Amino acid sequence: MTTRVATAASRDRTAAGGLVVIGIVLAALTEAIASTVLSLGRGDIIGDTYATPDEFAWLDVGYTAAKMIGFMVAASLLQRVRPLSLIIASTLIMGLASGVASLITSLDLLIVLRVTQGLAGGTLLVAGQAIIFFAYPKAYQPVLQALFAMGAVVAPATIAPALQGWLLDNQSWTWIFYCNVILSLAAAGLLLMVDDPAPAVAPPRPFDWIGLSLISVVLFCSTYVFSQGSRWDWFEEPRILWLCVVGIASLLLFLGQQVLRKGNGIFDFALFRSEDFAFAFIVSFVAGAALFGSAFLIPSFAVSVLAFTPTEAGLLLLPSGAVFVAALLFAAFLMQARRVAPFATVPFGILLIMIAMWMLSGSTSESGAHDMMAAILLRGLGLGFLFLSITLIAFSNLDRRNLAAGIGLFNAGRQLGGLIGVAGLQTLIDHNVAANVAVLGSSVNAGASVVIERLTATTAMLVARGMDAVPAGRAATTLLGRAVTGQSVVIAFDTAFYAVALLFVFAAPVLVAIKIAFARRAKARRAG
Repeated sequence: MTTRVATAASRDRTAAGGLVVIGIVLAALTEAIASTVLSLGRGDIIGDTYATPDEFAWLDVGYTAAKMIGFMVAASLLQRVRPLSLIIASTLIMGLASGVASLITSLDLLIVLRVTQGLAGGTLLVAGQAIIFFAYPKAYQPVLQALFAMGAVVAPATIAPALQGWLLDNQSWTWIFYCNVILSLAAAGLLLMVDDPAPAVAPPRPFDWIGLSLISVVLFCSTYVFSQGSRWDWFEEPRILWLCVVGIASLLLFLGQQVLRKGNGIFDFALFRSEDFAFAFIVSFVAGAALFGSAFLIPSFAVSVLAFTPTEAGLLLLPSGAVFVAALLFAAFLMQARRVAPFATVPFGILLIMIAMWMLSGSTSESGAHDMMAAILLRGLGLGFLFLSITLIAFSNLDRRNLAAGIGLFNAGRQLGGLIGVAGLQTLIDHNVAANVAVLGSSVNAGASVVIERLTATTAMLVARGMDAVPAGRAATTLLGRAVTGQSVVIAFDTAFYAVALLFVFAAPVLVAIKIAFARRAKARRAG
């Protein structure tokens, strides 16, 4: 009888644990959908809200800045609210904000709702990942963190764009938010069915309102500068310059204020006493640039150069998601069953991403999905091996006291690295398009025989289709100009793909040197 009761209790705990993980992954999916809704739905939402591109940008800036603020403040909230209660509340707030956003077209209210979504999204990601670390033994973390990464990392990069593209082509952008409402209710329902598996909340420290205010200014300024800097040609626009000054000044004040708080502020300096966390935090910037940068480049190239529909652009990355998941699970198997060190897969992941970006740098205006697929699959494989490794390296040796703060800071670093990467690639593309047009245009000489033959052939084709000779000649000249511009854009994107590959060429030796330096410091500390 006792054995049967113990067995039944064990099965109940296993079932409850499964519901917790599924609920957390679904909650992470709500953030994935909310964070990527503007990537493909931008044109549709602008049309319905009658907003200018500059006004519309506040939807993106507000969400991203608020999400990073959520990352930073989540640890303080977890000292006051039980983790499961916090993630349920954040998920329901995400669903409520998404439901209201689907019903209105007022830009001002949409900005408020996007800020709300960002705060809820950042908080639920930190709380969800913290619950998994708190509630389950270290031996199970590779597989559990791989499952969490499917909702937090894979979905924004692959699954969400495919879903959104299909909804935009077949329904409307409001259906994207409807899906979020359904997911949030499902996630909250599953989490409400189980008891909180995490330990009791520790005695809270005084809330650092001054630190929160200062870091909020820093993150807002950083988000606006990196997301809009290319649009305003960086320091040519006074507002970008002033936001940089305000952001840097606020950062210095924040760091000084945190030192004076002596460990009772938002920023936990003790995290960097762990060499593993310090190394993974640095890698998170590079990994964020690769993840967000490539996720920006591939759909942008497909839509702007290859004239893909939103559905086709979204589906382009979907096979990469399947490979991403397979790599996560395979890496988890190696680390959990074969006891392979997490760092072992990092070089392999970096190498695969480099090869993938180098392959994409050879794309042309005639490329199709089948031409790019091998590189896209390699990208997913590399990201899978890279992200699980740096997650386990970062958090495996942190204690319960500062684990949530470490999760928030690590995610903020990855997000900031993504902003920097996308900003750099956007600037590179803009400058290269202008330079390429100038170079190619100078080669199109009106008296050149090749140009004359091209214009004559195009004019004859247009005349054969019923156009008068004079308008046909003008149209032929216009079409030639468009061809020059189109080729300039292709070359610019190829250069951007190549730049991502070069990022790892330069970053990999630096990261290896940093890892060696941290290892020597740890050895010296143990010897001392």
